[in-house]
Amino acid sequence: MPAISFEFYPPKTDEQRAQLDRTAEKLKGYAPEYVSCTFGAGGSTLSYTSETVRHLNQKHGFMAAPHLSCVGGSREEIRELLKLYRAIGCKRIVALRGDLPSGMGHPGDLRYASDLVAFIRAEHGDSFHIEVACYPETHPQSEDALADLKHFKAKVDAGADGAITQYFYNPDAYFHFVDAVRKLGVDVPIVPGIMPIANFTQLRRFSEACGAEIPRWIGKRMQAYGDDADSVREFGADVVARLCERLIAGGAPSLHFYTLNLAKPTQNVLARLGG
Repeated sequence: MPAISFEFYPPKTDEQRAQLDRTAEKLKGYAPEYVSCTFGAGGSTLSYTSETVRHLNQKHGFMAAPHLSCVGGSREEIRELLKLYRAIGCKRIVALRGDLPSGMGHPGDLRYASDLVAFIRAEHGDSFHIEVACYPETHPQSEDALADLKHFKAKVDAGADGAITQYFYNPDAYFHFVDAVRKLGVDVPIVPGIMPIANFTQLRRFSEACGAEIPRWIGKRMQAYGDDADSVREFGADVVARLCERLIAGGAPSLHFYTLNLAKPTQNVLARLGG
């Protein structure tokens, strides 16, 4: 097994906080290299990420990496957040452009993730290990696949140490993407983002929004299972475990699991990988 890491999202209610604690306890035993915490753009959600990062560090003993989005934020706001993250002991940052919240017209002082990476480096040197996002199946807002590769290279040229992919279910998309960016001179580790399949209706909704393709055969099989939740879970875990096996065999440096703050779907995959 290569190194693994997990993504959580910041809870906003007591019930969600209890759920995250239960999940963190269950996944702690897999000794993740780090865990990441997603970023809510705009307004009061700004504080949820830092509170959750502090909690994951102090209560659960994880090395937690906050997601940091530049959309809608001023340089000063981002500067203060970076100071806070250093103060609470963060060593890693996941630097993203993010999406402009609906109704917010101001894109912020830093327009692109490459600008954010350069800003972090200018402010803090090598104090943070910086991960960025990449899209094996092409970012949904990209003009074309080549433009998307160039945007990714710009983030690495700005100082990114590594990248985490959008989730996918076709391993060839990942291997083709890695080959393409290596030809452009990108040599940082590119870690596959893995989305265990827990709720297929929810997954289909996510995938339509982010441009991740669900292969037709997976969708058809899921439809055939209908309301048989046990069969959906077993099939989903088998599919994702086989994907992980292909990625590991092909040289993926590590695996980053999108947990959605649930332990069982990720545990089911890791059990099939011998974890």
